[in-house]
Amino acid sequence: MLTVQEENPRQEAVAALLRQSDALAAALYPGEYRRPLNPETLAAPGIRVFVARTAEGAAAGCCALFEDGEGGAELKRMIVDAACRQRGVGGALLRAAEAAAVAHGIRRSRMEVGIRNTDGQALYRRAGYAERGPFGRYAPSPISLFFEKLLVAEGDPPQAT
Repeated sequence: MLTVQEENPRQEAVAALLRQSDALAAALYPGEYRRPLNPETLAAPGIRVFVARTAEGAAAGCCALFEDGEGGAELKRMIVDAACRQRGVGGALLRAAEAAAVAHGIRRSRMEVGIRNTDGQALYRRAGYAERGPFGRYAPSPISLFFEKLLVAEGDPPQAT
């Protein structure tokens, strides 16, 4: 059994998952520009961190949702523990983040994904995300793809928070 809920990022389980994320990024993109995050950064206002846990309570994965203040959010740092991959953890995290986003009035979810992260790309495409151009502070990059999904149809009333 797997559970996903919003948790405080200031915990060793989240820090360990972020270290895995950084190591994976370094392996996939050696020498390329990477944007490491830490639990303290993720504790800022407007950021929600979701942690997937096994039935035994071990952290199996995490992701963060950064609200943009304009009815959208960016999904960042989706990481699944190496021992828990191919077990639906990424999909569970994505569904939980999307549900929380909608519940807080967020209409669209966006993300930047590295071109060598084919597992992540496949997950996002299966979940209905479509490729788009760079957004926010991102510039075009030869190592990045950008995705977006409308979570709430335009014209639908925002959800109560």
